Amino acid sequence: MTTLSLKQTTWKTKSLTLAIAVFAAVALPQLFHAIGIITGTGASLGTAFLPMQIPVFLAGLIGGPIIGLAAGMISPLVSFLISGMPTQLMLPFIMLELAAYGLSAGLLTKKNMPVFFKLLTSQVVGRMVRILAILIAIYMFHSSIAVTQIWDMMIVGLPGIALQWALIPLLMKGFNQYD
Repeated sequence: MTTLSLKQTTWKTKSLTLAIAVFAAVALPQLFHAIGIITGTGASLGTAFLPMQIPVFLAGLIGGPIIGLAAGMISPLVSFLISGMPTQLMLPFIMLELAAYGLSAGLLTKKNMPVFFKLLTSQVVGRMVRILAILIAIYMFHSSIAVTQIWDMMIVGLPGIALQWALIPLLMKGFNQYD
């Protein structure tokens, strides 16, 4: 009986983690885009700071691989349905990338290594999945996506990667104090 309660609590906690992650992954880009509109920089803030990725990494690190995977798949889809962002052309690639981030972060959550290295490993895995998906789309399906988008994606997102390196280990340190 006690085991059942623990599992229910665990699934309640994981469900809550997933819901919060999806909400944050949808809301944060909207906030960045709104700030971009106010400051006159347009959507470039969201593209540069990658705000959708932060909650997905956290979902994987806190909730494990299934929650991370689900957050990564669901968040861009919900965002697209609500706001039209990401664009329909980029949606499958971003879903795959974010799913890889969440899954890999979740798989590393119990590994005995610093959060920074879990994050770095997950960033590399997610970007490699997106690059591979783009290359497959270009060469197998003759997609209109240009190979130059791979390079652009790497350079434009550097501020977001730096933000993730600074913010996620701090947030995880705070979460771990309440375990």
